[in-house]
Amino acid sequence: MTNEALLEVKHLKKHFSLGKGQILKAVDDVSFYIKKGETFGIVGESGCGKSTAGRTIIGLYDRTEGEVIFDGKNVHEMNEKERFAFHRKMQMIFQDPYASLNPRSTVKEIISEPMEVHGVYPDKKERLERVYQLLEDVGLNRDHANRYPHEFSGGQRQRIGIARALSLDPDFIIADEPISALDVSVQAQVVNLLKNLQKKKGLTYLFIAHDLSMVKHISDRIGVMYLGNLVELTESANLYKNPLHPYTQALLSAIPIPDPDVEDRRERIILQGELPSPINPPSGCVFRTRCPYAMEACATMKPEWQEVEESHFVACHLYNKNITGDVNGSQVAVTIRSRD
Repeated sequence: MTNEALLEVKHLKKHFSLGKGQILKAVDDVSFYIKKGETFGIVGESGCGKSTAGRTIIGLYDRTEGEVIFDGKNVHEMNEKERFAFHRKMQMIFQDPYASLNPRSTVKEIISEPMEVHGVYPDKKERLERVYQLLEDVGLNRDHANRYPHEFSGGQRQRIGIARALSLDPDFIIADEPISALDVSVQAQVVNLLKNLQKKKGLTYLFIAHDLSMVKHISDRIGVMYLGNLVELTESANLYKNPLHPYTQALLSAIPIPDPDVEDRRERIILQGELPSPINPPSGCVFRTRCPYAMEACATMKPEWQEVEESHFVACHLYNKNITGDVNGSQVAVTIRSRD
């Protein structure tokens, strides 16, 4: 951890009780930090727990275990007044711009509501001017203030959601798959908007996505999640240049390459089987049932979270020199292990 960290997540767990003794382990012992002014991306398949992690961090879900430290303070030890102030400083952009905006409210009412709740800009004229400024900040105009959400496109609705998140002048924003419901042509525009706002306002982001091809353009560092666990974390450029975990390698191999000659020659990594249920996850390494390099140790021992290179962390027995075993396609496994 660094002294520059705005957010630190320590051994966070979020389990849901389903009755009859069944427990869904949506987030299971996740730790990371985010420095002031950076964008930390979390990626993974649907159902891996990334959105649940974001909602637990901001307090929409109660944690099962672990700690969230924001700006040096333990969120779970805050009194009511401190938590109220905390929610001014941390805001969220939701995935679905169609469901996250109240259809009965005008854009002006949607954006100004957080300001009214928190007593910011109590003067109505000042609050309205703030709404106009926020609309301009996100690429809309003041004429949109009196319209309703159904009158806008998906991309415009997401801009309204961004304006609402900015209304309290937060330091930290959790963007929960903010582009996944948008057309491809609009996704890049929204990502560029978020980057420009970050530079202008000094924002820090937790950017949650399932599309590795887009998250690379906004994230400084990326964590890869699988079945409630972080399996790899490193700087964005390094993740694409030197992915270590077999799951990360498979995700990256699925990203199309624009050059058809290169695309035809490269080898795709096809994962076998389906994503296991978080109600009954595999013993040992949660990825072992789909991993082409699984060893005997993978079935009984959970991989340690270790730094195998500077600022490059991975949870995989292939990088543990104290563990040996037979692997199908052992020559490939030896090549992977030799990278450290």
